[in-house]
Amino acid sequence: MSPPTLQSFIAGRWIGSQGATVLRSALNGQPLSRTHEEPIDFAEAVDHGRREGNKSLGALDFQQRAQRLKALALYLAERKEQLYALSHHSGATRADSWVDIEGGNATLFSYAGIGGRELPSGNVVHEGPAMPLGKLGQFAGTHILVPRGGLAVHINAFNFPIWGMLEKFAPCFLAGMPCVVKPATATSYLTEAVVRLMDESGLLPPGSLQLVIGSTGDLLDRLQGQDVVTFTGSADTAAKLRVNANLIRHSVPFTAEADSLNCAILAPDVAPGDPEFELYIKEVVREMTTKAGQKCTAIRRAIVPRLHLDAVAEGIRSRLAKVVVGDPALEGVRMGALASHAQQKDVGERLDMLLQSSDLLFGARDGFAPRGEGVEEGAFFAPTLLQARDPHAEGGAHDIEAFGPVSTLMAYDDLDEALALAARGKGSLVASLVTHNPATAAKAAPAIAAWHGRLLILDRDAAAESTGHGSPLPQLKHGGPGRAGGGEELGGLRAVKHYLQRAAVQGSPTMLSAVTGEFVRGAKVIETEVHPFRRYFQDVQIGESLLTHRRTVTEADLVNFGCLSGDHFYMHFDEIAAKNSQFGKRIAHGYFVLSAAAGLFVYPGEGPVLANYGLDNLRFINPVGIGDTIRARLTCKRKIDQGKASPLGDPQGVVAWDVEVTNQNDEVVASYDILTLVVKRGA
Repeated sequence: MSPPTLQSFIAGRWIGSQGATVLRSALNGQPLSRTHEEPIDFAEAVDHGRREGNKSLGALDFQQRAQRLKALALYLAERKEQLYALSHHSGATRADSWVDIEGGNATLFSYAGIGGRELPSGNVVHEGPAMPLGKLGQFAGTHILVPRGGLAVHINAFNFPIWGMLEKFAPCFLAGMPCVVKPATATSYLTEAVVRLMDESGLLPPGSLQLVIGSTGDLLDRLQGQDVVTFTGSADTAAKLRVNANLIRHSVPFTAEADSLNCAILAPDVAPGDPEFELYIKEVVREMTTKAGQKCTAIRRAIVPRLHLDAVAEGIRSRLAKVVVGDPALEGVRMGALASHAQQKDVGERLDMLLQSSDLLFGARDGFAPRGEGVEEGAFFAPTLLQARDPHAEGGAHDIEAFGPVSTLMAYDDLDEALALAARGKGSLVASLVTHNPATAAKAAPAIAAWHGRLLILDRDAAAESTGHGSPLPQLKHGGPGRAGGGEELGGLRAVKHYLQRAAVQGSPTMLSAVTGEFVRGAKVIETEVHPFRRYFQDVQIGESLLTHRRTVTEADLVNFGCLSGDHFYMHFDEIAAKNSQFGKRIAHGYFVLSAAAGLFVYPGEGPVLANYGLDNLRFINPVGIGDTIRARLTCKRKIDQGKASPLGDPQGVVAWDVEVTNQNDEVVASYDILTLVVKRGA
């Protein structure tokens, strides 16, 4: 029986029935699936994404797309076991697959949360605050971010066929940009499986996601200036794709997250017997054996004090000798196979190159015998530890990467030399510094950060919660300079903004308010007879405003507030000291001004406003003295419908209010935003 044929998902339909290239199990070499022979009409794919994808995604706002991501994550979580069963054939252990499957799902959840917390109800992000550009206050400027209206092409690597796809898809989808995903062929059967589940969920708007099995053909030649290309893979392939004539002609943004020569530095303050010494050895071995070393973030260069080189080598060898390699289905197996036989051949060739400048400390000669039936036909590779003869020499582990369970020890004499060796990687995704000395970390961090996208500082305090050297997180940047490609695959809101177009907007405050969907000071306000706090979420208008009555500040106010709060700072109570200050008089507590303003604008009766749950951007601009008279203006700044309900089940939204407190001279004395939960009408 011939293996099943994988299909591409193009223009809303699955295509491919004639088998082409056979993909084999990494465990035993048995045929697993085939790519399809039918060519893909990339003109149709691009047109469908730009036309249908942008239309359907644009019909949703940021908040609604965030809700779709969460629902999609829940849907995949319920069906993850079928993905685990398939992932087994890629040579991955259960723990390896957990990173790929659960890690991918966690990324969906994370971006759903980021969207819900940080993005508006709409498709325009205001990067404020607006800044005045004229003396009369009627000409201002600001920045907005909007969906690009193009198409994203994601070209992914073989090592994380699920997480690697979802880490790009999640921020792209949240940004409202349709994408075409091209997984590496060797493990494309896993990407196809998860895309099928996503399609079956019914949660994907038409055209928002397409899948290419096999070659990209002329896809890159069809892209335009509003499109984006992201790539994960080898630095050599990234360099070739980056100079595509069409991409250059149309200035198509191209970012790469390339395999890099990441390092881990054991600081000179760490000695055998210290907790950090054992943490270092454990981290190096974990990065060598997790996913059989097939991680773009794996430790390729282990930089250690010359004084402790032998102790580190012995510690790593001892741990590697206990690693059981074989079929992950067998109990006790801790490391599986490489993802393909082609990868096995490539790692072997790279190891031969590294051995020209390094000595073998541990490898296949040290009892390597994979366990399991049929493993002799599998793509297994022995964990291999090398030692560079001259860490400063050209080539070697500073330039050659064996993308498997291979690491090279390098000795140094002082911290400056260690930092110089780290930089020899010519730009990497991640470095680890293992130290318990804050002064060492403070000195080393700037030098390491200049050459690396992420830095893990590991010690006994962080160890219990550390996610490890090789674990990118959705909240933090994943990418690196130089050889690492210069990309930023993750990074919270930064990654979403990568798929949006930034533009400067100039005009009157009223026009800027209309464009941004957010009240800009100086814009026309809407005065209503009904107090804003008595209006339901749907009824509150951006720019709806209340100018309060006045209140004159007295000495009794200062005394009473000081006694109530316990704040007896001399500027509020010492007449002589205050008179000698820059203010020349006693001034009111800033938080009294804040409280007094609330007393001026808060509606005391029962109404739709449930709670004030936050305060942002507070500034005390001018002092308030005894005898000054203050008033407040409360204006609806923005509304966010997160699709949530109260614990009692009442639908509600978030309303942010701009508050400006002025004195008798119309000078602003305090400025801030308050966030309120407001019930929806009809709840």
